Parts: sequence; C-alpha cells; structure tokens
Amino acid sequence: MLANILIVLVALLHLYFLVLEMVLWDKPQGMKAFNLTPEKAEMTKAMAANQGLYNGFLAAGLLWGLNLGAEGLHIKVFFLACVAVAGVFGAITVSRKIFFIQALPALLALAALWLL
Repeated sequence: MLANILIVLVALLHLYFLVLEMVLWDKPQGMKAFNLTPEKAEMTKAMAANQGLYNGFLAAGLLWGLNLGAEGLHIKVFFLACVAVAGVFGAITVSRKIFFIQALPALLALAALWLL
C-alpha cells in the first residue's frame, strides 16, 4: 500500500513536470521554477516540451503498472528505475536539487516495493 501511494506521488510529480515544461515553460510559474529569463525560455521552449513529453511517458508507465496490480510489479520497477536514473543524471549534470525532487521519491518507492 505504501509503495503504491509513493508511486502515485511520483507519477503526479511527473505529470506536474509535464505541465511545467510543455505549458508553463515561458509563463511566470515555469520561468520561476527553472530560473529562466523570457529570452532563454523562448529559445528553449521546444526542448522543454520534448522533456515534458518524456515526463508524461514516465507518469503513464507508472500508472500503467499500478493499474495492473500485482502483475505490474516489473513495470513499476522499470519505470521507477528510469525516473531514478534520470534524476541522478539531472543532479550530476544540471542541479543537485533534482536528486531530491525526482530521484529520491523514486528510490523511496522502489525501496517500499522491495521491503514491504
């Protein structure tokens, strides 16, 4: 039960990232979240939309795994691992805070899947 709650939270985070990157990137909320100037937001808008789409796929995979119940264990593990790896990579290449926002929740959900 705890693992599924954590997985839902990770999926919701990624749906939020999708909205931030695909819809709000060049709006005040998106520019504040990513510390962007209007010029930088405009130049990177297409790239951000691409990132948002990938975040949507991660959320969809997690929700798919949840929908399958016990049979979805491998799908949940795969998509949580993808989220964790992306979060670690982002922390190394962009900002350490990405680890805490993206990778840590996925790692906690993975631990809950295996320990409970």
